[in-house]
Amino acid sequence: MQKDLFGNVNLPIPKTEGIKYAGSKLKIIPHILDIADNLSFESVLDGFSGTTRVAQAFAQRGKLTTANDISEWSEVFATCYLLSQKEDSFYQPYLDLLNSLKGKHGWFTEHYGGDEKNAKRPFQRHNTMKLDAIREKIDEFKLDWEDKCVLLTSLILALDSVDNTLGHYVAYLSKWSPRSYNTMQLTLPHRIRPCQKCQVSKRDIFDAVKDYHDLVYLDPPYGSNNEKMPPSRVRYASYYHIWKSVILNDKPQLFGRANRREDSKDTVSASVFEEFRRNEEGSFIAMKAIDRLIAEANAHYIMLSYSSGGRATKAELNEIIHSHGKLLRTVEIDYKRNVMGNMTWTNEWLNDDGKYKEYLFLIEK
Repeated sequence: MQKDLFGNVNLPIPKTEGIKYAGSKLKIIPHILDIADNLSFESVLDGFSGTTRVAQAFAQRGKLTTANDISEWSEVFATCYLLSQKEDSFYQPYLDLLNSLKGKHGWFTEHYGGDEKNAKRPFQRHNTMKLDAIREKIDEFKLDWEDKCVLLTSLILALDSVDNTLGHYVAYLSKWSPRSYNTMQLTLPHRIRPCQKCQVSKRDIFDAVKDYHDLVYLDPPYGSNNEKMPPSRVRYASYYHIWKSVILNDKPQLFGRANRREDSKDTVSASVFEEFRRNEEGSFIAMKAIDRLIAEANAHYIMLSYSSGGRATKAELNEIIHSHGKLLRTVEIDYKRNVMGNMTWTNEWLNDDGKYKEYLFLIEK
């Protein structure tokens, strides 16, 4: 059982699944739930759902959960975990068949498979050949969308377990990772059933927050505050371009050394929340977007995640939050020490010592 700072016993932390992800909230889910457990609410929107871990956790707590994200692979994950309803026995024969397929040289192997002499690829050839065969067969099954999402989620989880990366797909390791030698194996995702009245949406966030929810959880893909970092290195569309290709199986035009999709270029896929520039008034464009998002969110409570590596100063975020509601609680999470505590507001980030920290702000509108 999880205990809070005061020794109170909280509900067990739900088991969630997901891929390696730069924006993963796996480590702070206990803290998100700790805050939420002290509120009275039924419906919740996970506005930037990503791997859907937060949505999975709320759904397992019995909340009417909506997972929203504009990425294709996030929609597939959410559909698998929140909406698929068939028994495990329905999916297992499909997974057994897919695991038994002999690999074949196809589009994924051509662009993403490597061997001992070509280590700078995301996967070893034996796994991309399995991928080519499996992905083709999944389309041949002609399954309903929810059922297809279960198999696609299983496929992505299996690939993620044998990759040759540090968790994203804009650069690959120069020497094969030990896990890349393993043969990927599809297993049944840990689905949430039943998830009554849960929903999945693939909407622009400013449209998604127009629908009322008791609680809205917001974790925008903040751009880095490192002025020397090229913006293309922090775009989520570029980080996870491979997963979109696995979902769509559309064999798109590629570019660059990492064989990224053409539609993952900054000129096509950039999010306003990842914007690194300032407007004519000298304010960061990304922070103006956060200001608008909090203002337009149709909710009783808003929980906002923010990292000390983001663009905003604490004073800027303070002004935004207090202009749209009442700040009920602020929590700082130290990843290295894995602790959290209520923090007092100052003009600088608490314990501003160069270490990466995550902040959770609970706002009542």
